Amino acid sequence: MIRSALSDATIRWTIAGFLVLALVGTLFPNWILNNTMFGLAYGLAVLGLLLLWRTGLVSFGHALYFGMGAYAVALLERYTGATDIVMRLGAAMTVAGGTGFVLGFVLRHYRGIFFAMLSMAFSMVLYGVLVKTEALGSTDGFSVSQTTILGWQPQSKYPLFLAIVGLCVIATTGVQLYLHSALGHLTTSVRDNEIRVEYLGYSVATAIHVKYVISAALAGVAGGVMAMALGQVDPDSMVNWTVSGELVFITIMAGPGSVVAPFIGAITFEFLRTFAFELAPHAWQLIVGGTLLGIIFFMPEGLWSLTRLISRKREKVR
Repeated sequence: MIRSALSDATIRWTIAGFLVLALVGTLFPNWILNNTMFGLAYGLAVLGLLLLWRTGLVSFGHALYFGMGAYAVALLERYTGATDIVMRLGAAMTVAGGTGFVLGFVLRHYRGIFFAMLSMAFSMVLYGVLVKTEALGSTDGFSVSQTTILGWQPQSKYPLFLAIVGLCVIATTGVQLYLHSALGHLTTSVRDNEIRVEYLGYSVATAIHVKYVISAALAGVAGGVMAMALGQVDPDSMVNWTVSGELVFITIMAGPGSVVAPFIGAITFEFLRTFAFELAPHAWQLIVGGTLLGIIFFMPEGLWSLTRLISRKREKVR
């Protein structure tokens, strides 16, 4: 298993890239470390959306699973006192993945705008429940205490950063291996021609359902990571439709070219938003939106297309 994973060039470069990020992270001041962790959290959720996008599906409701993962971390601590990273991420993935499994039986029968809007409707139901229920924190949400790692209480955020980087390596490796499996190869086939896939003996509904559950579980883990990095959960920052919009925004910005692209796009988005708000507090959305328009017009395949451009220039030089 390990040998087959390391034989994949994408996985090798991914591991090397995250290793460099982990080493460089020792030099980051707290604000850069926090922004990078937020970007990695969004990247995990976008990695799940990448699976759906390659299948031809766009979800405007993944804030449902992102928020579920975040609230699973907060409620686990509130009612059991658990702060260990393994328990927190396990709860986030289980709750989000289980919900995605149940809702997948409905959503796998829809395509296009119907799939997008129905997924958004489910997320707004959760938002309404959270806002109106005092036991779930209402509009104030919950604070999340510092995460422990196998019983150890870190004195800084860097150990949590390392744990998140390791989690991203595992997630990207797992998704890359899945995309190269028999079921993973159906991703683009389902998008191109569902009837031919059915004639080959595969169930399109089952293939979409599996991808949806994986996507939901990744979004739940992402929400759990965000809760631990931010130290606070509330409906507006975790479950509102704007969160789903940001995830779709990053997916378009990153492009579907590689499993690494979601993290590049997410970190770029997080720093772009930070600097835009610093430069123009009342017009930062204009800067961010204009950047997305520029990418759509000049880089239709997202930021990842820059790597192809660089590689082509190197080939010409040689």
